Amino acid sequence: MHGDHEFSNERIPLDYFITFRCYGTWLHGTAGSVDRFHNQYGTPRLMADARRKHYNLGLLKQAPVDLNRWRRRVVLDAVKETFQFRKWRLWASNIRTNHVHSVVSAQCHAKVVLNALKANATRKMREAGCWRSDRSPWVRRGSKRRLWTAENLSNAIAYVLYEQGDPLPE
Repeated sequence: MHGDHEFSNERIPLDYFITFRCYGTWLHGTAGSVDRFHNQYGTPRLMADARRKHYNLGLLKQAPVDLNRWRRRVVLDAVKETFQFRKWRLWASNIRTNHVHSVVSAQCHAKVVLNALKANATRKMREAGCWRSDRSPWVRRGSKRRLWTAENLSNAIAYVLYEQGDPLPE
């Protein structure tokens, strides 16, 4: 059974909730964003600040990236391909217009999963002709939450599948 590893003496999670955002779509100054001074668990997120957002827009090296229907389809195929190739378990994935969520079981560090997903998604988008820039369509980092229990895993799957808003057109 999958949940058996939660009773292991090892403190290495086998499940992760990976999220990465499109470049330029969640800038400081956007309501609900987080910066290095407001990133502790339980602390309030930032309020909207039009001047700060405008300033940060001016710092961008390329236009903000959105995932249209075509790009979302390509990214989903890339996510599935990555998991199949690496022999990782994909529990759930949801490709939105400005971010990607995946819940995965993998016997490696979460950073490896995050980097593989971003790299393969970029490569597949270039091959499909829906990303032509030499720059990455993604922000530099991403979220790599560790899921330690079966309940954590179940909650992450439910969030990805059912709490992302209305389904997007395919």
